[in-house]
Amino acid sequence: MFKNKVLLLSLLAVFCAVLYVTFFSETDTNTVSVDPQQYRQEVETSRAKKDAFFKTGADSPLTDKSKFTGLLYFPPDPAYRVLARLEPFADKTQKLVVRMTDGSEEVYEKFAHAVFSLNGEACRLLIVKLGGTYSILFRDATSGKETYGGGRYLELNPDQLTDSGALLDFNTAYNPYCAYNHTYACPLPPAENTLKIAVKAGERYVDK
Repeated sequence: MFKNKVLLLSLLAVFCAVLYVTFFSETDTNTVSVDPQQYRQEVETSRAKKDAFFKTGADSPLTDKSKFTGLLYFPPDPAYRVLARLEPFADKTQKLVVRMTDGSEEVYEKFAHAVFSLNGEACRLLIVKLGGTYSILFRDATSGKETYGGGRYLELNPDQLTDSGALLDFNTAYNPYCAYNHTYACPLPPAENTLKIAVKAGERYVDK
């Protein structure tokens, strides 16, 4: 009887360990498994296309394209590609008045709060919606130092967005156009979307 009880407890311990790894380890780190080499290549390809647009595109925000040699970026890092749990608003009609860099205001829909872990820290950011675009406007410890002081933007792929979860890829975080041309009016992140940690992913910025 004692041996059977020990065996049962041992099996239960193993089962609990497997259950933890299966259901909680990914939630704890929030990271999404990808092939690192392939992922980095995809990010670099996307960045090269954006550089080409800034250099030659008719809608490029640059006023002097002749001096443009490419945007500044942090190296692609799969660790900044995380899964977030969503906390949707019970009232789907909630709005957020966002102040713009020129002093005007723009009204966004409040979609949900994204809750996730990054660099070992618990994070919570507000997701807003304008038209069919879901975005996170945020600042972090790099803002005004290694990245644009007015904050950066992260757009969410609607295909990777559900009522309960979202994929956040901070490697795609980008600076607003007003970082490169002050004639643009850009939305400023709400106060609640300020992270204490340094998000060393996505576009960098040096004020020249």
